[in-house]
Amino acid sequence: MTPRFTPGQLHVHSGLNDMVATARALRAVGRKIALVPTMGALHDGHRQLMRTARRLPGCVLATSIFVNSLQFGPNEDYDRYPRPLDDDLKVCEEERVELVFTPSREEMYPGGPEITIDPGPLGGELEGASRPGHFAGVLTVVAKLFTIIRPDYAVFGEKDYQQLTLIRKLERDLNLDVRIIGVPVVRDADGLARSSRNAYLSDDQRSAAVTLSGALAAGARVSAGGAEVVLESARAVLDKEPLVDVDYLELRGADLGPAPERGEARLLVAARVGTTRLIDNTAVFLGQGED
Repeated sequence: MTPRFTPGQLHVHSGLNDMVATARALRAVGRKIALVPTMGALHDGHRQLMRTARRLPGCVLATSIFVNSLQFGPNEDYDRYPRPLDDDLKVCEEERVELVFTPSREEMYPGGPEITIDPGPLGGELEGASRPGHFAGVLTVVAKLFTIIRPDYAVFGEKDYQQLTLIRKLERDLNLDVRIIGVPVVRDADGLARSSRNAYLSDDQRSAAVTLSGALAAGARVSAGGAEVVLESARAVLDKEPLVDVDYLELRGADLGPAPERGEARLLVAARVGTTRLIDNTAVFLGQGED
């Protein structure tokens, strides 16, 4: 039996079969679906993703809330990752989300999984070098969500730029027929990129964490000078903050291949502030100054 769907109301499905049936019924009557996949602990960055998806014409706005165990390493924060489901559902209501999928770990991965998706060489670089297996977990859950919900559009934030790049490759290489939309990084007034993990930071750590966006801005300001100048300027800012333990600072092409001599590139940083690992990135335009 297909669950009843009333346009304009919030419908929450924890069961995979109910979610599949509702999505199939919507497609049968010609409705498109715009999906915002999340791990919950929703903040203004997620709200911006939802607002972007909501502006897509003729679409039902859907969100998934699932803390994906596959993308956490053995010493990472899966068990303590925030799960404020009631608060998250209030955010969904406020943003006029119509369909929310909240599966359990057992519902998504019964007995396994035994098969995951290989992210290719890029999956072992940058975040993948520091978090082995992370992107196999990300791509596996995204592929499952696309298979279950069959969205026409999927909206992701550019803060996780490597993730966005790999999801675009996933959609292309597996012919998933989903239009992937990236949304620019959402920042607080002081420049810190919005992240669910910001809640772990003490006041002093949060002040120190702003150094990441400051370093990226410093690099972007001197982009006319080329790659070496960009990296030197960004590194100089990071080196002034003792509470920031840098994992990597790299300049890559827009597709995360080698950086070009001129044109669009991407400056990426990852660092620990206390026990909290943060990432950030920005576009730079080498040999052309700032956009």
